[in-house]
Amino acid sequence: QVQLVESGGGLVQPGGSLKLSCAASGFTLDFYAVVWFRQAPGKEREGVSCISGVNDTTHYTDFVKGRFTISRDNAKNTVHLQMNSLKPGDTAVYYCATDPAWRGCTYWYTAPYDYWGQGTQVTVSS
Repeated sequence: QVQLVESGGGLVQPGGSLKLSCAASGFTLDFYAVVWFRQAPGKEREGVSCISGVNDTTHYTDFVKGRFTISRDNAKNTVHLQMNSLKPGDTAVYYCATDPAWRGCTYWYTAPYDYWGQGTQVTVSS
């Protein structure tokens, strides 16, 4: 059984940092694209970042470029999302997702994913 578990969310002041983790069991993340999405109350889910399973290239949406960094820890079968310079607009539930059909990030923003985590809440507020 495949399971993705996010952790690392919490309450942080504007300008602060958090590091999210997406740990997998029952599925090896190494060779597959892993994507972070987020959903704020009353808003649609939106893509945040993707790391390719082909060559570990990374992709970000414009609103997080320069502030967020996605990375892999293959030894721990985990993908991280380092979030710096957080803003109130980053407040959302953050989800990781992956799928054995997707090794690269070409269609990462719109592709369907079979495997999702339960989400971790990130709240940016003073």
